[in-house]
Amino acid sequence: MEQRRLGPVVGLGTWNTFRDDAALARAVVGAAFGAGVSCFDTSPMYSSERALGAALEGRRGEATVLTKIWTPSADEARSQLEDQLAWFGHVEVEQVHNLVAWEEHLPSLEAERDAGRIGKLGVTHYSSSAFGELARALRTGRFQTLQIPLNPHERTAERELLPLAAELGVAVIVMEPFDSGALVQRQPRAEELAPLREFGVKTWPQALLKWILSDPRVDLVIPATSKPERAAENAVAGEPPWLGPEERAYVERLAG
Repeated sequence: MEQRRLGPVVGLGTWNTFRDDAALARAVVGAAFGAGVSCFDTSPMYSSERALGAALEGRRGEATVLTKIWTPSADEARSQLEDQLAWFGHVEVEQVHNLVAWEEHLPSLEAERDAGRIGKLGVTHYSSSAFGELARALRTGRFQTLQIPLNPHERTAERELLPLAAELGVAVIVMEPFDSGALVQRQPRAEELAPLREFGVKTWPQALLKWILSDPRVDLVIPATSKPERAAENAVAGEPPWLGPEERAYVERLAG
């Protein structure tokens, strides 16, 4: 799998997947590792952090953990971080989830980074209505990663955030590659995917992931799944060759 600034370009999201099911997490994470995935994204919001920590036991050194602080409270932020450090030992990318109290949290997060307990700092939001505030946060120069939705149905980030991230050297993480499932409810027929086979695409989810990763400004895409076989299937999309403008336009037409 191709590697960019955060590691292999296909990671694993955990929204609505593991919850507190450590056995399920071990199965999915094991399949992901086997397919070359090493970046795992989670959050206190997802109730998956503890299960992910259990699944990484014995393989923690192979993984990059991306998690989040999600609270307006400084005390609760401290509690969330302490839990994360207990489960993961170290957090490679600590993100302010959905911009909640991002200005208030920054000084303490920077202190934790300087102390070596966390690595890069990031900021996220799922809604394009917040992209202006995300841009303001990036322009402070204090964040190293940005997590946003991007797919053929949601391309708002292409207007300002992707160019800004490229200008500032900020690594881009893409959530919602399947538009919360809407893009995979109706899947193209096998013959419609045939023009993409030479790019290693066998399934519609792979086509959507490759559409995203064919933009070189994207460093990582994090599809979530609770199925081990799907984690392995998704990882295939991280291998070159990448789609050109014509192929990306074709995927957009198929997406409708």
